[in-house]
Amino acid sequence: MPDDPFPDFVPVTVHKRDVFSETVSGHLRDAPEATVVLRRIDHTPLWARPIAWLLIRREIRALRAAKGIAGAPQLVRVGRLALLRSWIAGTPLQFARPAGPEWYRDARRLLREMRRRGITHNDVAKPQNWLMTPDGRAAVIDFQLASRHRRRGRYFRTLAREDMRHMLKQKRAFAPDLLTPAERKMLARKAWPSRVWMATGKRVYNFVTRRLMHWSDGEGSGNRLAEDGPKIRAALEPRAEIAEVAICAYPQPAGGTGLYVFAETGLSDKRLRALVPARLAELVQPVPALPRGPNGELRDDLLQLVAMNRLDELEPKLAADPALDDLMAPIVNQRRNLKDRYDKAAGPGKDRPSVQGAF
Repeated sequence: MPDDPFPDFVPVTVHKRDVFSETVSGHLRDAPEATVVLRRIDHTPLWARPIAWLLIRREIRALRAAKGIAGAPQLVRVGRLALLRSWIAGTPLQFARPAGPEWYRDARRLLREMRRRGITHNDVAKPQNWLMTPDGRAAVIDFQLASRHRRRGRYFRTLAREDMRHMLKQKRAFAPDLLTPAERKMLARKAWPSRVWMATGKRVYNFVTRRLMHWSDGEGSGNRLAEDGPKIRAALEPRAEIAEVAICAYPQPAGGTGLYVFAETGLSDKRLRALVPARLAELVQPVPALPRGPNGELRDDLLQLVAMNRLDELEPKLAADPALDDLMAPIVNQRRNLKDRYDKAAGPGKDRPSVQGAF
């Protein structure tokens, strides 16, 4: 096992693990009330270590430049093969789905402040890299691809414009009625780095990551949702005893991604498990009813938090809706995944991933 990069860091929840890094939230031993995030690369395979080192150095440089910017993570500590940064409480954009103008105004403000510091994020096309904080403001995370520019030349301005255009893509996805004519015009004009990347580099990237490494841009979800999800649905959805199926991805402690299947059904655990081959899904749970919003849409944001055992983020969502809390109680109580927590029984400085219970 690699040595702990920060012995006083107490891990709590694994958020992401791939060949280039592991991201874990927790706290420092003498400050349990303040959540921090550890990104470490000491577990990465040797062939991936040069790329992992490059990515973490880019993140460190960008976070140093972003000091004091509201909505950007703050660098806490740097190690040889790891960094600690502040935790930002918030909901990923694909779940928050902001419909009002306030979040988008604040996102624009955030990108402008980063631009004034010479920072371009270069990965805000992913909604999971955007957060809506509890007070409705914008935040951005995952600075592995970010750039710190000392010269504000044409290349920098082009990348900064692309950051803004990618933010507008989120606005188009979640609040298209708020787009102005100027914003629609900006969305229609990709800058030359994007055009070159789409025509050349992205094809190579997709081949290496999806064909050779067998993962994709799903924040650790790999390609399993795309490849195995339809097979699971084909096995379950035609059956009259199953009303609806939801499938979530979650990181596994030994690496890789698991699939967690929730099925709205009266079938027993054993009968439902028999319908889904173990090679397709690691965890299968029958539930009395799946959570839905006011318009009947499936609340997959809640199920995703259950699948990842992130109950600390689930609780405030349910506290505001007693009816939803009652519906989710049996799902939470019977959840199959408990392994994203770390075993504290090892004593000070000896926290380790638990080999009992689930991740």
